[in-house]
Amino acid sequence: MTSDPTPPPPSPPSDGRPENPTPGPVPGTGFHPHLPDRAAGSPRLRLHHIRADALDADTTQTGGMRRFAAISSHTVGSEKLFMGRTHVAPATSSGNHHHGDSETAIHVISGHPVFVFADDSAGRVREVRLQAGPGDYIFVPPFVPHREENPDPDTEAVVVIARSTQEAIVVNLPGLYPLHDDPPT
Repeated sequence: MTSDPTPPPPSPPSDGRPENPTPGPVPGTGFHPHLPDRAAGSPRLRLHHIRADALDADTTQTGGMRRFAAISSHTVGSEKLFMGRTHVAPATSSGNHHHGDSETAIHVISGHPVFVFADDSAGRVREVRLQAGPGDYIFVPPFVPHREENPDPDTEAVVVIARSTQEAIVVNLPGLYPLHDDPPT
């Protein structure tokens, strides 16, 4: 019986990276922290990492809340999606607004925000208040007027929002009204 004189290849580090990685830029530099500068072509050819401290506050705002874009056409070149974070200060209500033809999904991160809209399905107009908490989701259909409230006197409410358009469409309104089959223009 003969043994193979070739030693086995070294085991990779426990994080799964090869022991001698391909030379490239220092992680955390350049357009994308882990790709060489030659990959700076189309933003649609690679993944994007948007750090929590790099969100873009240059979005349409509504009184009583602060919106920050993470994923948008401006930040990463998205064409069909917007995603970001919204903060509602303690004891604050946002202004009334809708998001045009965009569907909006909301995930509550912290606080206990209340989502308010007008409903007339019972034959009379009434305000409906959806009380949410961490881990809850809210769906806002296109054109539905609503507002966010944070009744907590001490704690900010923070939510993550995703929209079916690449920008944060916000139409500020003077009041709430029920939506019918023909949305207002």
